[in-house]
Amino acid sequence: MSHSHQLSLLGKRRFLPFFTTQFLGAFNDNIYKNTLLLMAAFAAAEQLPFDSDLFINLGAGLFILPFFIFSGIAGQMADKYEKSLIIRRVKLLEIAIMAVAAGFIISQNFLVLLILLFLMGTQSAFFGPVKYAIIPQHLHDDELVGGNALVEMGTFVAILLGTLGAGLLVELPQAHEWIAVSVVVLAIIGWLCARQVPEAKASAPELEVSYNLFSQTRKIMRDAHGDKTVYMSLVAISWFWAIGAAYLTQLPNLASQILAGSPQVVSIMLAMFTIGVAAGSLFCGRISHGKVEPGIVPLGAFGLSLFALDLFFAISPNTQGTLLSVSEFIRIPANVRVLFDLAMIGFFGGLFIVPLYAMVQKRTDESRRARMIAALNVMNSSYMVGSAVFGMLFLGVANRTIEEFFLTLAVLHVIVSLLIFRTSPEFWQRFRVRFSRQVS
Repeated sequence: MSHSHQLSLLGKRRFLPFFTTQFLGAFNDNIYKNTLLLMAAFAAAEQLPFDSDLFINLGAGLFILPFFIFSGIAGQMADKYEKSLIIRRVKLLEIAIMAVAAGFIISQNFLVLLILLFLMGTQSAFFGPVKYAIIPQHLHDDELVGGNALVEMGTFVAILLGTLGAGLLVELPQAHEWIAVSVVVLAIIGWLCARQVPEAKASAPELEVSYNLFSQTRKIMRDAHGDKTVYMSLVAISWFWAIGAAYLTQLPNLASQILAGSPQVVSIMLAMFTIGVAAGSLFCGRISHGKVEPGIVPLGAFGLSLFALDLFFAISPNTQGTLLSVSEFIRIPANVRVLFDLAMIGFFGGLFIVPLYAMVQKRTDESRRARMIAALNVMNSSYMVGSAVFGMLFLGVANRTIEEFFLTLAVLHVIVSLLIFRTSPEFWQRFRVRFSRQVS
């Protein structure tokens, strides 16, 4: 799919309202979550229900927890009912949650805001299966990779803008009022966009929805093992989110504690990683020529490994006492190399992840596609929790350095990639066919 053809999807009614709805949803999630965590970080101790470190970690966990609990039901509902209707209902729920949150943001009731963060995670868990299951219903086969590339780009840009936007909102005079208004307005705009999403017929209208939370989660996980390549695609996507979360979590400490960078340096690092993922996603849409191409995945895995290893060698600790501004930071060649490595980790991550999503969509029967995406959401959230626990044990309990943590991530990525390609040889076979053809 050419670059211009890929971007032309944004001009089509069957794609643009959906793209805008999911972009605004991810943006609002991140504005709310990050402003809450920043408010907690800077709040007086007596304002918080418990210690701020515990509050921040609990907040991150409460946002992910609903994906474990509700994905089984969300996947069934997305297969049974018409999908644009579900999207509109989920966006109405978002308006309701944000309207309640607005009052408690102004009064700074942190305990209620934590509960509402769990509810935001819940509405995201119900949106997730529809988000990826609706794409193949509205796009042609040759647009599938391009559409997924734009959605991945949009998701990462929304995460970045939400994170940066939260930092700006918190510093405004009357910050709490601005935050309260912003989250409600964004939810309303998201709902207005959702009203324009075209119908996408129910894939399995005869399906009997079971509301047993745990048996359904078990069932969708068991069904996901059906096709080996699809299952390994789910594992690979979840692995990418796990290492992506590990890098993003440690960037503030890498910038401030090791490289002596100011808070703006953290923003630049986040931006480099995110722009890398966005560029890699779009480039993947371009080089796949409209085909769902498993052969691109090993290329992404190899590039990610290479620059993850280089990041370890690029980090040069700064022992000066003062924090560096962005202009001072980039005068140091080793720091420019760190920024370049982060961008390239993101770029090859985009190449790695986009074909995997397209493969899951194309190779899963339409009648159970949303439940397969629900299984992916359960895996994603469990891998991200595992990544957080691993980070806490490695850096906190074992007291190792962030440089050693990044080296360990790079080595683990090489091992996991080789295991995936060995278990599902199709990735490697397609890579060899495609690569040898390009060389000859």
